[in-house]
Amino acid sequence: MSFEDALKQAENGVIIHVEVTPGSRNICIPSGYNPWRKRIEVRLSENARKGKANEQLIENIAALFDLKPSDVAISSGHKSTRKSVLVKGIDISRVISVLKASLEGAE
Repeated sequence: MSFEDALKQAENGVIIHVEVTPGSRNICIPSGYNPWRKRIEVRLSENARKGKANEQLIENIAALFDLKPSDVAISSGHKSTRKSVLVKGIDISRVISVLKASLEGAE
């Protein structure tokens, strides 16, 4: 199994299934891949209070793909550590190449 199992082509972009660890010392997107849950692991420095971690997730995913934060939205899991994030206006092949390079650098 590969991290590509956490990705799904959508009509208007790509859905990335993530598992978030809020309140970490450092921000790391992606920090790894969980093959059992088929989710990209993410560490955020913000705590999960008043949407701060969700905001940080959106901003950092947008930056990772060189997009505007308005091009990224949480499609499910707003109050959960397991989220589905829609990245609009991007092709799945670009998502794969960016995540692959980032995951190889995280090892």
